[in-house]
Amino acid sequence: MRTGFIELSYFLASVLFILGLRGLTHPETARRGMHLAEFGMLMAILGTLMNSEIVSYEWIIAGLLIGSTIGLAMGLWVPMTAMPQRTALSHAFGALAASLVGVSEYYLRGANLGELKIGALGFEVLLGSLTTTGSLVAFSKLQGLLPGAPLTYKGQNVFNLSLLAVTVACFIALLAFPGAGVLFYLMLTLAFVFGVLLVLPIGAADMPVVIALLNSYAGLASAATGFVIANNVLIIAGMLDGGSGFILSIVMCKAMNRPITNVLFGAFGSVSEAAATATGSIMREANLDDVAVQLAYARQAVFVPGYGMATAQAQHALRELADALEARGVTVKYAIHPVAGRMPGHMNVLLAEANVPYSQLYELDHINPEFPSTDVAIVVGANDVVNPDARDNPKSIIAGMPILEVDRAKSVVVLKRGQGKGFSGLVNPLFFKSNCGMLYGDAKESLTQLVQAVHSA
Repeated sequence: MRTGFIELSYFLASVLFILGLRGLTHPETARRGMHLAEFGMLMAILGTLMNSEIVSYEWIIAGLLIGSTIGLAMGLWVPMTAMPQRTALSHAFGALAASLVGVSEYYLRGANLGELKIGALGFEVLLGSLTTTGSLVAFSKLQGLLPGAPLTYKGQNVFNLSLLAVTVACFIALLAFPGAGVLFYLMLTLAFVFGVLLVLPIGAADMPVVIALLNSYAGLASAATGFVIANNVLIIAGMLDGGSGFILSIVMCKAMNRPITNVLFGAFGSVSEAAATATGSIMREANLDDVAVQLAYARQAVFVPGYGMATAQAQHALRELADALEARGVTVKYAIHPVAGRMPGHMNVLLAEANVPYSQLYELDHINPEFPSTDVAIVVGANDVVNPDARDNPKSIIAGMPILEVDRAKSVVVLKRGQGKGFSGLVNPLFFKSNCGMLYGDAKESLTQLVQAVHSA
């Protein structure tokens, strides 16, 4: 009876995980997909609690209470604008759990594990450990505890690859000598160190790719954990997580027209001398009242949200401006770049929180043909994803990266705090074009003032 319930709960959990992942492929079904996945996780937990090998429930109940309390607090108090760092922290927790299970299994069984299981266990601990520290570094960069720019030094890639080679060598040697505890714990330590060194040289501009990749690593570590402890649902869920995360990483890299090796080892985001050279042109500052009049009498306006919108928590103010324009008969659309923000789907999440209709969100390929007929494009804190150098300058480090071609709109207004560059360190020629005006200040305050000015226009 108990075995039947466990198998049934694991089967239902696996099906719900698959359906949940399928639901996340479209904004309209994403919420339902999350609920399905949540129910699947509940079934997996209930099935696991029925396992006859459980000796005592005290520690399990303590873990459930502590984990639920932390999860509830994070869910209630972490703002949507902090979702990237919360996601990175979740990856760290999950990967650490996988590593601890591996360490526990090795401590209890060690040399008695077969060659196949010691291989899975080593893979689990190696990936789980580097994902733990890598995710913590990503969290620190996103939270501002560490600089968002790449932290590099001479010979860094050679040193990192050498460290990885030694770590992998320990893993291979462990297959031949599973009882050699020194190899296991050396591999564990080096993997923790490698995770830190892997993410330090990656700029905050590449965080969407990094988060997707760390998600993949955490999933694969969980799948290996499932194999070691003979838990089928963990194997299935881990492979779904690992596979989807890896595919998402490739999609993100394709959106930037860069190979994943360049993301991991290219230190993209560091300021080059050429990038730091001023163009000699002058940015034209826009007048708020003039912008309000342009918007009020426009036929179509396109909003382009970026990371600046997230840091200013301006998504609600942006929705209020859209409502004010629509009341005057203006068509409003939102242009979403795949890597805008600091995690995959970052802008979609923030706009959904502000109850922006899904029908108004347009991906890059669908909105670019509409910019020439757009009266006003409002760029809210985006920089590199609207840089025309990617299209026009073959010598640029972002050459070939698909961009939102806002410069083709009749008028462009860019909301920025100041005249700083993006994370790539590049001067953006868009800001110096004759059809572009710069509206300086906090994005939320600027948008709120624009709402009032539009009502008065």
